[in-house]
Amino acid sequence: MSDDDDALDADARLPTPSAPVEPRCALFGTCGGCQLQHVPYDEQVAWKTAEVRRLFEQALPDAAVDIDACVASPRAYGYRSKITPHFQRPRGQVPPIGFLGTAMPRRTIDVPQCPIATDAINERLALLRTEVIANIKAYKLGASLLLREAASGVTTDGRATVTEQVGELTLEFAAHDFFQNNPFLLPALAAHVAAEARTGGARFLVDAYCGSGLLALASAPGFEQVVGVELSPSSVRWARANAVRNGRANCTFTAADATSIFAPAHLPFAGAEAAVIVDPPRKGCSPPFLAQLVAFAPRAIVYVSCNPETQVRDLVALRAAGYGVARVRPFDMFPQTRHLECVATLTRG
Repeated sequence: MSDDDDALDADARLPTPSAPVEPRCALFGTCGGCQLQHVPYDEQVAWKTAEVRRLFEQALPDAAVDIDACVASPRAYGYRSKITPHFQRPRGQVPPIGFLGTAMPRRTIDVPQCPIATDAINERLALLRTEVIANIKAYKLGASLLLREAASGVTTDGRATVTEQVGELTLEFAAHDFFQNNPFLLPALAAHVAAEARTGGARFLVDAYCGSGLLALASAPGFEQVVGVELSPSSVRWARANAVRNGRANCTFTAADATSIFAPAHLPFAGAEAAVIVDPPRKGCSPPFLAQLVAFAPRAIVYVSCNPETQVRDLVALRAAGYGVARVRPFDMFPQTRHLECVATLTRG
């Protein structure tokens, strides 16, 4: 897996398995990508549930938050649809091509194949490694490689257009763009977010950090109007095209910083009739964004996070502003690792 994935920050609390299982990867313990291959999968999921509950109980001890069990991935291995192996500058010999190892100082180790990646990616990885090694003298510096599998096949060109099917949605985006990398659990995550956004009875929906439009488009049938915002102009172009492709005529998308979405020019409706989906990067939401979100005062907020620690930090601020945490549901988008995705639903009052 890639080295830049977001994580549940729990190095000191990794689980002790009741009966260790044999890791599928010969590099387990040497490669820094996976931490849990020696733990039976049901125990991995239980540990992630317990870690999320611990974080919420510490941060919100008097909130009595309803935390669901972590939703397991349909695949514990062979699920990852994108990897980004890399290598350092060649110095007279072929350098290791792979990911950062666990030894300090951390250096790239050679990874010929990755068992959490899909079979198609591993097949293409073998060919790509052969191509790179045969042409290693052409690389004056190091390089990061890309392999992404989607419904349209495997590509190594980050500029290529790929097609992904998520439930009834057909989505296109550039291969190098951010997109969730477990397509086997992604439909359940998107359906849950859409259902939670509708729970407060809002007529309108705002999707902050909308990317190429997945969550906005998945939720759109439950709302009169959906407005998405994304900093990347190229992602907004994909979102608009995906709205047309999927017949979501009630969706509009704006290229802007997330804080800009609350300007009256972008939102022709009041927060009292709206729900907001928040799906920020690992660092969470900025104080200006949270302040404007609170001032907008939506009926419900569905906060999707790849980092429960910054998510909890932001929920503490939202709770102080009058929002209650109605439900939390973790999703194991990253089996064999300490990573997860967490969805929290907040309502006013």
